[in-house]
Amino acid sequence: MIPSSMTGRWYTVFDTSVGRCGIAWGPHGIVGVQLPAEREIETRRRLLRKSPEAREVSPTAEACVAIDGIVALLRGQPADFADVTLDIREVSPFARRVYDYVRTILRGETMTYNEVADRLKPPGAPHAVAQALSQNPFPLIVPCHRVLEAGGYADRMSVNSGSISKRRLLSIDGAGGKSSQTLFDVLLPVARPPFQG
Repeated sequence: MIPSSMTGRWYTVFDTSVGRCGIAWGPHGIVGVQLPAEREIETRRRLLRKSPEAREVSPTAEACVAIDGIVALLRGQPADFADVTLDIREVSPFARRVYDYVRTILRGETMTYNEVADRLKPPGAPHAVAQALSQNPFPLIVPCHRVLEAGGYADRMSVNSGSISKRRLLSIDGAGGKSSQTLFDVLLPVARPPFQG
């Protein structure tokens, strides 16, 4: 346990059902979450890009609450992050509004960037929401995987998402998401005549 009077940042890497995740924190709360990369060393590198001065230590009680929630969520179980404090001092005011709103989207539910934008009324609307979520340093705690492109397409990911896809996270969450249309989807007609042969 780190005394609250100390300053700095710390991190730990922990096991989940989808691989080794990382979490970093400081005296003002959680500063970042890194979903698993293909190799643990890459998970650590990505986590330390945002907090290069962080030291690896045993997690604090609050970090343990976040870790337990992440582990549960990745098992497809309910997770409560209400008591997890995020250090959002380096996050823009608009991104804070987006993250606060997205944290209210329940497990198994999704919204589109347009729907979030309609509620927040930002300048630049859906693009501004997508931009904020693509830079989300707190994946799963701020469940950006629950916000989809128009039409329910699940392709955009946070920079901290590692190798796990948004569609896989939605599947674990009990929600659906389609991949973007390919050229074949656009060129081939939806209704095809029955095979004659």
